[in-house]
Amino acid sequence: MSEEIELKLALSPQGPEHLGHHPLLQTLASQTVALGNQYYDTPAAVLQSQRVALRVRRLGDNRLQTLKSAAESRGGLSNRGEWEWSIDDADCNAAGLDLPGLRALNHPALAEVDLEALSPVFTTDFERRLWRYQVDDSDIEIALDQGTIHAGGASLPILELELELKQGRPEQLWQLAETLCAAGNPGRGMLPARPANHSKASRAARLSHGWPEPSPRQEPSSGSETSVDVLIDAIDNWQDSHDPAWLVEAKALCEQLVRRWKAEWDVADRASGPSDLAKDRALANERILAGERILARLSQDTIPWCSQDWLTLRRQDPSVPDR
Repeated sequence: MSEEIELKLALSPQGPEHLGHHPLLQTLASQTVALGNQYYDTPAAVLQSQRVALRVRRLGDNRLQTLKSAAESRGGLSNRGEWEWSIDDADCNAAGLDLPGLRALNHPALAEVDLEALSPVFTTDFERRLWRYQVDDSDIEIALDQGTIHAGGASLPILELELELKQGRPEQLWQLAETLCAAGNPGRGMLPARPANHSKASRAARLSHGWPEPSPRQEPSSGSETSVDVLIDAIDNWQDSHDPAWLVEAKALCEQLVRRWKAEWDVADRASGPSDLAKDRALANERILAGERILARLSQDTIPWCSQDWLTLRRQDPSVPDR
C-alpha cells in the first residue's frame, strides 16, 4: 500500500491558460498523457457507501487496477491509502476486473462485498499535463487535469490542479500552491482557483445518484459550528449540482464565518498587550477581508475563484492540517 497525499484546486475555465504562463512552470519540463478510467461498484453502491473507489485505468496499451480507501479531505488537502497494480497479464473477468488481485488485498471494506457483482458505473476521461517540482527535500508532482466525467447520459467537466507529494512534508504542498496562485507575470492577476474536497470519483457518484440536500440546521449566533472546510463542501456541491439551495447554504456559512472572525477580533483586541496588538490586528483583519471578498463573490451568484483569499483563510485556520 502507498499513501497518497495531494492538494486539489478547482480551476475556472481561464485557469489552465493562466497556469501555463506561470514563470515557475515554464522552467520545468512537462509531458501530457491521456487517461481513461472505468469505475466499478455493486448495484446497491456498496463501495460508495464504504467510501472506497475501485477503478481500471487505461494508460496507452497498459491497464492498472486501483483501490483507493476513504480520503480525509480538509481544505483541499487529502490523505488516503492506495493499492495499484498492473492487470495486463491478469485473468480478468467479463467486467474487466482482476478479482483474485482484489481478494488478495484482504481490505476490510471489501469483506462483505460480493465481488462478482461489481460492474462499471461511470468513467472519467481526461488529459493530464505533468510537471515535476523538486527542491530541497521535496518532490512534488504537478498535474493539470482537463476532461469529462460520464455517468449514464450525464456529464461534468474536469478542470483541476493537483499537487501530489512524492517526498517531503505536506506543508510544502501549500508553499507550492502559494507560488502557483500568486501573480506570476506582469499584467496577470492571481490564479483563478479555489480548494476542492470532492474527488473525481465522489463527484461522479453524486452525478449518478444525486446530490444531498443541505442539512437542516439552526444558525448558531457565533458560527462556532462552521468551518472553512464545510464552506468548501457547500461550494463543491453548488458548482456541480447548480442547486440554488447549496448557494444559499454557502452564503450562510460564509456569513457565519465572517461574523465569528469579527467577534474573535474584538476579543483579541481587548486581550492583546501593546507589543502584540498590531500583529494580532493585522492577522485578524486579513482573514476578515478575505472572507468578505469570498462572500461578495457568492452574493453575486458567482464561484469565488479568489485563490489568494482562500490561501489566507487556510494560513489562519488551525483545522486545516499542515503535516
